[in-house]
Amino acid sequence: MRYSIRKQFACIFIGLMAGTMLLCWFVNSTFLERFYFMNKQRVVMEAYDQLNEAAQSGSISTDDFNVHLQQISATYNISILILDEDSETIRVSGGDPSMLRGDLWSHIIFDSYDPAAEGLAEEQQQSASQNGGVLRTSRVLARNESPFYLMQVVTSLRVNVDYLDMWGFLENGNLFFIRTALESMRDSTDISSRFLAYVGILATLVCGVVIWLVSKKITDPILELAHISERMAHLDFDARYQGKSFNEIAVLGNHMNELADTLESTISELKTANNELQKDIEKKNQIDEMRKEFLANVSHELKTPIALIQGYAEGLKEEINDDAESREFYCDVIMDESAKMNNMVKKLLTLNELEFGNAVVTMERFDIVALIRNYIQSADILVKQNEAKVNFNETEPVYVWGDEFKAEEVVMNYFSNALNHLDGDRVVDIRLKKQDKLVRVSVFNTGIPIPEESLPHLWEKFYKVDKARTREYGGSGVGLSIVKAIQDSIHQKYGVINYENGVEFWFEMELVEEDTDGKTAEEVREGQA
Repeated sequence: MRYSIRKQFACIFIGLMAGTMLLCWFVNSTFLERFYFMNKQRVVMEAYDQLNEAAQSGSISTDDFNVHLQQISATYNISILILDEDSETIRVSGGDPSMLRGDLWSHIIFDSYDPAAEGLAEEQQQSASQNGGVLRTSRVLARNESPFYLMQVVTSLRVNVDYLDMWGFLENGNLFFIRTALESMRDSTDISSRFLAYVGILATLVCGVVIWLVSKKITDPILELAHISERMAHLDFDARYQGKSFNEIAVLGNHMNELADTLESTISELKTANNELQKDIEKKNQIDEMRKEFLANVSHELKTPIALIQGYAEGLKEEINDDAESREFYCDVIMDESAKMNNMVKKLLTLNELEFGNAVVTMERFDIVALIRNYIQSADILVKQNEAKVNFNETEPVYVWGDEFKAEEVVMNYFSNALNHLDGDRVVDIRLKKQDKLVRVSVFNTGIPIPEESLPHLWEKFYKVDKARTREYGGSGVGLSIVKAIQDSIHQKYGVINYENGVEFWFEMELVEEDTDGKTAEEVREGQA
């Protein structure tokens, strides 16, 4: 990532580390030497105080003080020389006695009466010519009159080395000289600065690697959360944060998991509601289309009989034919067309109730064989008018579950349809076929097969294969639509099969369960009662 938080995090901390080390190096290079020098002055002054205290107590000549003097000299890297009133050496430590004596006498001879040194004034006195080219006084640091002592920085022209010298008299009158080299201090400062620089560079590199690894541990969960949020943006709510820590990122991850669950549930509810709304819209559109289709078809179907009724009624009114036979014919036509319209309106009302779910379906057990036989018997006059031969050989009862009145409506529509389309041998064959828990009732009539392209449209309202022939027997094109609606209401199948010599219409109903003796379950229960 171009703006990776891991890179930013690492760069910030590495920069802070490097800046801190650089600041430490700068402070060390700039102020360490001065601090070291002030510390040297303090050490030299403390050494003087110990010498003066030993001089007052009279222990300056003892072996114990000599050992203590050696310890001071070794600990603070200073040289100490003590002379008595006769300029005899009492104690010497940490340096060449003769060199120390020579430098001390140079101070005594040339520096003790220097007026520029009064008031601790800094001076730049060139005294190489005066003291034989041995010492050059740089500046006076401290001066005291009683007891007299002088602390100053001097440069040795012999070896070109700077020293911090303190010389003067102790309270018992002994002469003392304390010296420490400043070059070792400067060398230590340089070594310290270089060491700090090396350590800083190494520490920055090591800390950079450590910070990079630590930042990876911190940013990996953040990247995981970013990946999860990306998947959630694409509606993939199976993504879950798997971290096991207890820090703020883990809390955020757990909240994102809860958010995913909530969003998934909410979107599921929205989709369900949207699906239901879509169904409602489709149903509304379907109802609107059905209403338009219904109005168009009803208008078309009623147009002809209304025109006939109107025409013959006008003929009667205008007394076109005065004879009784003509008037009776006109009246018969009007009554016939009125009956057709009445029949069609009744069927449309029945179909409307079925399609809109307003018709109550009463599921009961009944004998389908008895129903068919009773209907055939009631339609005997129609059979004779159509010169049909009806075959139905079932005699044993077959009990089914369904609405008996609606089942009779299905049988009536199939049977009347068969009579109206008879041809050839003019046979209507009704059969029952049991299969699994269902019984299939088929009504076959000899005649001309239905064109294949018309088969899918047979169940549509007002669809007619042969409109001229349908007009002959007064068909409305609604009967098969009623069959479809009835079978859909009880969730059973229906259909049509073409044969070379005719057409078979069929529908299915649920069989009543029978025991091993051929009795229905209900009959068995009644017998037990």
